[in-house]
Amino acid sequence: MKALRIKLMLAVFLSISVLALLTASIARSQPAVDRAVDQPAVPQSLEMATVEVDGRELFELRGIEGYPATRRAAEVRKKIVKLAEDASFSVQSLTLAREELYIQITGGEGHIVTIFDADAAIEGLPRDILATVYLTRITETIDSYRRERTSKYRIKGAINAAIATVLILALLFGLLKLVRWLGRVMERRLKRRMESLEKVSRKILRADRFFMVMNSLLKAVSVILALLLSYFYLQYILGIFAMTRGVGKRMLALITNPLVTIGAAVLSYIPKLIFLIVLFIVIRYLVKALRRFFDSVGRGKIDLAGFDPEWAQPTFRIVRLAVIALGAVLAYPYIPGSDSAAFKGVSIFLGVIFSLGSTSVISNIMAGYSMIYRRAFKVGDRVKIQDAVGDVTALRLLVTHLRSLKNEEIIIPNSTVLTSEIINYTALAKSDGLILHTTVGIGYETPWRQVEAMLIEAASRVAGILKDPKPFVLQTRLGDFCVTYELNAYCNDAARMLPLYTELHENILDVFNEYGVQIMTPAYIADPALAKVVPKDRWFEAPAGPEGKQADSPGPQKK
Repeated sequence: MKALRIKLMLAVFLSISVLALLTASIARSQPAVDRAVDQPAVPQSLEMATVEVDGRELFELRGIEGYPATRRAAEVRKKIVKLAEDASFSVQSLTLAREELYIQITGGEGHIVTIFDADAAIEGLPRDILATVYLTRITETIDSYRRERTSKYRIKGAINAAIATVLILALLFGLLKLVRWLGRVMERRLKRRMESLEKVSRKILRADRFFMVMNSLLKAVSVILALLLSYFYLQYILGIFAMTRGVGKRMLALITNPLVTIGAAVLSYIPKLIFLIVLFIVIRYLVKALRRFFDSVGRGKIDLAGFDPEWAQPTFRIVRLAVIALGAVLAYPYIPGSDSAAFKGVSIFLGVIFSLGSTSVISNIMAGYSMIYRRAFKVGDRVKIQDAVGDVTALRLLVTHLRSLKNEEIIIPNSTVLTSEIINYTALAKSDGLILHTTVGIGYETPWRQVEAMLIEAASRVAGILKDPKPFVLQTRLGDFCVTYELNAYCNDAARMLPLYTELHENILDVFNEYGVQIMTPAYIADPALAKVVPKDRWFEAPAGPEGKQADSPGPQKK
């Protein structure tokens, strides 16, 4: 119990640390809101844009309909950067040119920014003071722009980045070791106690599941801490160099702002979440207990008067559905957004959809999902569904699209696919090879060894036929007038079935013509004068070799 209390205290400490970090992030974002409230309100119709150089915000400028604020800010930024990159320009030459309606900050070949009374009214300052502030910010920005692009500053930044990288790697490695050590200690200290508790509860509480849950919690806490460490590391690294400061600021803002919002929502939702977790655990173990009970009833270990054991599984399914439905009713008020009109509308809509499950549309949708999990085929496979043969081009919820061998679009309802026999030519072609097969009928006067050798030679001439596994021949039928031979050859590309069959048939015709063997079924009315048998001395005629092996010569033997 003491070890368990230590682990619980450690878990609570880690959780409090995470919550504190999230709260600190929220607190850091709060002053900005307060300052925004204290500042003079800007009309919603007034467009504002920020002048930003190297990720540092200098000041905001307003725009008008003919001169948008974004364009005005971009031009001011471009002028500041141009002056900063000009080594001959001195910031001491920046001056204020005062006119009756405006003040201009000038430098170099022209003015940098013009300040009107309307700009000063937004900040709530006199025009002269605002111009002086802008001049100071521009001077500081030019100085920092040049300083941060010196070799000394970059070397210093690289050293700091290297030190930070080593430090973060050490912290992450230590965190990984700590999690593994805690897992081993927890399993060693609590294993015997959980096993004894498992025996007492008749395996309702299982030790392996308990350790799996605890390990998952430890991993979740470690992942959160690792993400927080990585966040601070990335923020520091990107802020070192001027070229990446702006990118890092915008990128991190996209990540941190949603995280802060989510963190605040999660903190407020924790009580309801705990209720849902407890309810889920209770429902899950209740369903498991019911399953064990009805399994015992079905096997006859528990005898219920007037209850047939064959009713156990159907009754269990009904009771399980009722328990899950009860759990859903209890959990409904605690689901986020359950009291909103949108959530209620979606719930009603889903209820109507599932109530129409007997219609053809819903049955096709259910069949589509079932096909995905069945993995009978995927996009690109060549299949045969009923009488349709083609390549799968799309798997949709309602229908499956095939492109036939004649380049036709075939659309088959998923409910038809689900209830039909499917032949997938591609599934095993890459690993085991697809067997192409064709038959020929040859008369009894031709030695069977010669026919088999010629068929194998014809297959070997096809470029797409695999050498390993080797082609083979089957004698499928001894007919009235001929012997039926079936040639089987392997290929690894189902999409080339038709070209390979064509080339295979062409080679069969060529080989049989080369050796003077006719592909025909001899038919006659009366018995021939000579018996249609093959003498033993002709059993191994070319291209057949001794003992049925193929001869080395690729062509017919010359007499």
